[in-house]
Amino acid sequence: MNKKTFISHINPLILKGVAHRGLHNEEFTENGLKAFKNAIEHNVALELDVHLTKDNQLIVCHDSDLKRTTGKVGIIEELTVEQIKNHYKLFDGGSVPTLQEVLDLVNEQVPILVELKSWKKNNRPLAKRAVEELKRIKDKKNIVIIAFDPRALLYFGKKGFMRSLLIAKSDYYTWHFRFFFESIDIEHVLLTDKKVMRYQRKHMVNTWTIETKEDFEKALPHIDLVTFQHLDVDFIKENMSKKY
Repeated sequence: MNKKTFISHINPLILKGVAHRGLHNEEFTENGLKAFKNAIEHNVALELDVHLTKDNQLIVCHDSDLKRTTGKVGIIEELTVEQIKNHYKLFDGGSVPTLQEVLDLVNEQVPILVELKSWKKNNRPLAKRAVEELKRIKDKKNIVIIAFDPRALLYFGKKGFMRSLLIAKSDYYTWHFRFFFESIDIEHVLLTDKKVMRYQRKHMVNTWTIETKEDFEKALPHIDLVTFQHLDVDFIKENMSKKY
């Protein structure tokens, strides 16, 4: 898909920058409702990660293991939502949210990049459950589906959402699947690869995860979208606005 068509299918706020795992900091834990509320208050698009629980529900967390954000070991895919809610708390005191809770909070005030986190080949049931949850979205321009696993993204074909294939340096082979999807979301260290630069001339390229002004300035000539953290929102918006 060319850039013009892609842009016509998304909320333009996405073009101003995407807050990685919400607008989190020392006070607000990543992928928590407080971090997402902070993003809403700063009027910035946000990114989040979803996992499929033992009882076929979607929990928002980056890792399968809850330890890094709660201090307590627990694999999301081996737990029920009730177990997670009853026995785990984020470091900021909030509960580990479900996707439904996040959608209720955001209420399409800002757009969301939803990352599907496959675990032990559960890509199909994960994607199927995400499709069910996202039926409630009134304007599909407010959601972009992203994933490292191309199989999870393929399930979203013809569902009306834009998709972006995540590509990491460690798994660069997935580059070969780029034309199955509407765009790519690539690790910033790969942006100056000649193949990526040729692709970006005609197609949308997001990059992750920019954490310093130096990396942002290096990436800016080679990107159309940016996912960031630990940087000033106004700095990102001001510089991305110059591109559009």
